[in-house]
Amino acid sequence: MASLLLSSLCFPSQKPCSLTSSLRFSSGAPTESRFGAPLFLGFGSSSKRNGRIKVSVDSRAYPLVFRDLDADDFRHPLDKQNTLLLRAIPGLNEIGRVILGTVTEQIMLLENIGTAVLVSKNQLPELHKMMIEAAEILNIEPPDLYVPQNPVPNAYTLAISGKKPFVIIHTSLVELLTRKELQAVLAHELGHLKCDHGVWLTFANLLTLGAYSLPGLGGFIAQRLEEQLIRWLRAAELTCDRAALLVAQDPKVVISVLMKLAGGCPSMADQLNVDAFLEQAYSYEKASSSPIGWYIRNAQTRQLSHPLPVLRAREIDEWSRSREYGSLLKRATQMSK
Repeated sequence: MASLLLSSLCFPSQKPCSLTSSLRFSSGAPTESRFGAPLFLGFGSSSKRNGRIKVSVDSRAYPLVFRDLDADDFRHPLDKQNTLLLRAIPGLNEIGRVILGTVTEQIMLLENIGTAVLVSKNQLPELHKMMIEAAEILNIEPPDLYVPQNPVPNAYTLAISGKKPFVIIHTSLVELLTRKELQAVLAHELGHLKCDHGVWLTFANLLTLGAYSLPGLGGFIAQRLEEQLIRWLRAAELTCDRAALLVAQDPKVVISVLMKLAGGCPSMADQLNVDAFLEQAYSYEKASSSPIGWYIRNAQTRQLSHPLPVLRAREIDEWSRSREYGSLLKRATQMSK
């Protein structure tokens, strides 16, 4: 049976997070505990020096803000394509909001209040500041932010009716990441809200659940819908990695998050090398470019809810050097003190 999925940062999983498991906070993204004012960095570019890929960084006292930013300004092409298909289904919007909106949000709200820490000006204030700044940069209202105790490094968001969206970030992710990386994670989750991913994810689930209830070919149709949903999920993650870059304004920060999700731990964090991981990402692309490699890659990723970290790293590196990203930076203004 299909299960209700949540927009999430989590590393690739062959079984996307279900509503039941999410209520137990079984999937979320960790970040580092040494909270402090984030250091904002400017637009970086990549170049090869001495055979290695180097990411240049230009520091800024205050980040750029995208006052008139629209979701489609940074939405990944595959995300755009699949979202248009969902929007074209008559009545799906109204049905999804009525059936799942209020009930699901109320369940999650009570669970969060009862088992996690609600971030505010008076509770983890620097985390609160990171969220407020990230939301301002992306031109979106800041959601509630909760921090539950959880050993699985992950973060996720939920917004169905649009009345009370929230972001969950696990303590283990707080322990794993730096402050700049932590804000990039918050920006990734804000990207899901900016693009209404939670809404469309719910709608896609409704279609799948409905298909399973049909006799005859219902199961086959549902499986096809699930495959389409997983493809859309992977594209949505690429979009939100772009949102993370728009806030971090340094591709190295976003790539470092992906590297740590792939194989990082707090005790060895200072030994991890972003440039080496980016080289690894491009070597994976080269290794999978042959006919056999292409087949193995597709078999490896077909059922994953998230793209492989190396693929996400390459995508964000390439987008950071694109004309599209450069255009967005030209439109931005400096954040005031």
